[in-house]
Amino acid sequence: MGVDPGLATMGYGVISYDGVKCSMLDYGALITPAGMPLPERLLSLYDGITELCQRFEPDDISMEELFFSKNVTTAIAVGEARGAAMVAMRKHTASLFEYTPMQIKQAVAGYGKADKKQMQQMVKMLLGLKEIPRPDDAADALATAICHAHSSRMRHNFRI
Repeated sequence: MGVDPGLATMGYGVISYDGVKCSMLDYGALITPAGMPLPERLLSLYDGITELCQRFEPDDISMEELFFSKNVTTAIAVGEARGAAMVAMRKHTASLFEYTPMQIKQAVAGYGKADKKQMQQMVKMLLGLKEIPRPDDAADALATAICHAHSSRMRHNFRI
């Protein structure tokens, strides 16, 4: 399972990997409304990730590492959401992994500076989908899961 952390929208993507090919099982996003108090938003994300872990029982869970260069307030909020998700995931499994945006782009598109459209097209192609997954956060989460599948031989290097 791949997770794209966010406070308002947390994308998730669940794939299976047979050692050669990835297949999409499910994807979507956990949404928290802006007017909801922060503790309630974090609890909602925690509960949502818990429910996904119970439903899919993923062997491994991968997450995009946070990278912010400008907006500290946004970085803190996303970090809090990421923490709530990480606790829920850790209650399910110790097999947690993280990848930088550049590592994900390299693994999925073959180019560490691929743009969002290129990444979405590659996710669609690699999973044999008819359409690009929406919302964007779900496509990003699927890309994270694909990255982890392709990195499985060296996965110990990315364990959190």
